[in-house]
Amino acid sequence: MSTTTTELHNFLRTRRSIRRFTSDPVPDSVIRTILATATYAPSAHNRQPWRFVVVRDSSVRAKLADAMANDFERDLTADGIPPEKIQAQLKRSKDRITSAPVAILLCLDMSEMDSYPDKLRAKAEFRMTVQSVAAAGMQLLLAAHAEGLGGVWACWPLFAVETIQKTLDLPDKWESQGIFFLGFPEVIPEARERKPLDTIIRYL
Repeated sequence: MSTTTTELHNFLRTRRSIRRFTSDPVPDSVIRTILATATYAPSAHNRQPWRFVVVRDSSVRAKLADAMANDFERDLTADGIPPEKIQAQLKRSKDRITSAPVAILLCLDMSEMDSYPDKLRAKAEFRMTVQSVAAAGMQLLLAAHAEGLGGVWACWPLFAVETIQKTLDLPDKWESQGIFFLGFPEVIPEARERKPLDTIIRYL
């Protein structure tokens, strides 16, 4: 029986940001299927500039959590955030990294993108690359949803690019953009209210 367009739209609209997972492991074959589907996202010049780092090992995740926490603590302290609030935020971040069954770091690689001598076009090319990688990230979340998994997209890596690169010994060209936490949902939240279409659309 074929899937109707209504069912497909319902599927897309039922994806949620999941932050609490069961302890059930996610099979490697499922992760590979999700990542394969993510690569079918559109990309500028079809260069496919996305790169994925699957972090399963608990010791590696703990190491990554500690390294990123050091950066965050430094930045939050400089912002004048009270120490107790800093520690609470650091604990939430560490717990997120260490408790999810799977963490996938999303990176961009500019090495195959076009190069321009002027800053304006170079900046535009970088933005095109970011947009391409973001499209793969959304595709990844939808692919996880198709597999019955929950996931959440966190952008913390943008604030600790060099630290992550060093901690995970990533190639120099791999620039972290976000991190996804995946697993089987423990709790599925209700959909949050969306802005009325008439307030965000302009027809010309």
